[in-house]
Amino acid sequence: MATPSTQPAAVSNEAAVSRTVLRVLMAISFSHLLNDTIQSLMPAIYPVVKESFHLNFSQIGLITLTFQLTASVLQPSVGILTDRWPQPYSLAAGMTITLVGLLVLAAAGSYPVLLGAVGLVGVGSAIFHPEASRVARMASGGRHGFAQSVFQVGGNAGSSLGPLLAAVVVAPGGHGRVGWFSGVALLGIGVLARVGKWYQAQIDRMKSQPSRTHAVTGHGLPKATVLRSLAVLILLMFSKFFYLACFGSYYTFYLISRFNLSVASSQIYLFLFLFSVAAGTLLGGPVGDRFGRKWVIWISILGVAPFSLALPYLGLAGTALVSVFIGILLASAFPAILVYAQELLPGRIGLVAGLFFGFAFGLGGIGSALLGRLADQTSIAHVFKLCGYLPLLGLLTALLPNLRSRQS
Repeated sequence: MATPSTQPAAVSNEAAVSRTVLRVLMAISFSHLLNDTIQSLMPAIYPVVKESFHLNFSQIGLITLTFQLTASVLQPSVGILTDRWPQPYSLAAGMTITLVGLLVLAAAGSYPVLLGAVGLVGVGSAIFHPEASRVARMASGGRHGFAQSVFQVGGNAGSSLGPLLAAVVVAPGGHGRVGWFSGVALLGIGVLARVGKWYQAQIDRMKSQPSRTHAVTGHGLPKATVLRSLAVLILLMFSKFFYLACFGSYYTFYLISRFNLSVASSQIYLFLFLFSVAAGTLLGGPVGDRFGRKWVIWISILGVAPFSLALPYLGLAGTALVSVFIGILLASAFPAILVYAQELLPGRIGLVAGLFFGFAFGLGGIGSALLGRLADQTSIAHVFKLCGYLPLLGLLTALLPNLRSRQS
């Protein structure tokens, strides 16, 4: 039995650990906000660079492809590496590479240099996401869906800020003003260095307690079922991120073409959509923790279909309203899909994070390039009509096993 003098100390120590974990979770979410604020400047300044460099839609799509593929190809490799050899300070290193990409982008005087700059930002993203997702899980206290939502909502909030800041800062003065955001990257480096220190301390603590092994509980599913489920999740990711690529890269052009909005006004509507994406991300994880991730995946993808199919036929007010519903519903899928995949492959946190964040970036990049080519050949309005059918792939969710009931 604990003595009166030691019991309060133990309680105090437990409370201190809880506060530290929450503080780390908030810090990694804030870092995600800073990281994705920078990244979201890329599509937000497309109208500016399109005019400055005299680009067509295919070249705009290639910019996104360069960024997304740079990030997606490296992320699974980073995840595999850090599963075996965790790299706490790689978070700050990734943000440093992003800073270099920002500065090169601001000084870019040609299209090839522009592509190289966004490629550097993609490399920074590839290094950041797998380890940051691992930190969020380490700081979760067992509430994995909640932790992933908090982590991802920081990124979505940053993605929504990018277009707004681009409209205020970059659009009036040209793409050279992107360099003004180097201070955001420097702040991120400082925060991530402190997170890396906490992360390193956790590694050292676990090494000093070899008897406390990490129990990896299985779900009892056959390998064939796991592989089929992963294939379904990838197809659902295809549906989600192709449609998000349609909005992220071409929503401003759609609004300008269909409703004769100015560039600045169209970016305000893009901000509204991306803010709704942030809200949906925050909801998806906790709801999945409580009711099961499969139900969240069902509703968040298939539930978008009525809105996506109606959107091309609505006026400006209706388009803005429906885009909010689309953003909230579609975004709630990713935390549920990511944690569901981590439960399918227990003990492979970095690999799953790298693979699925990589698929997110890769599918977004491929989607942007293909949709840009289609827009050149047809029209932006046709692209939005065609993409409206993608959420119907949510019917494939029926093929996923119910992990919640198997583990209860």
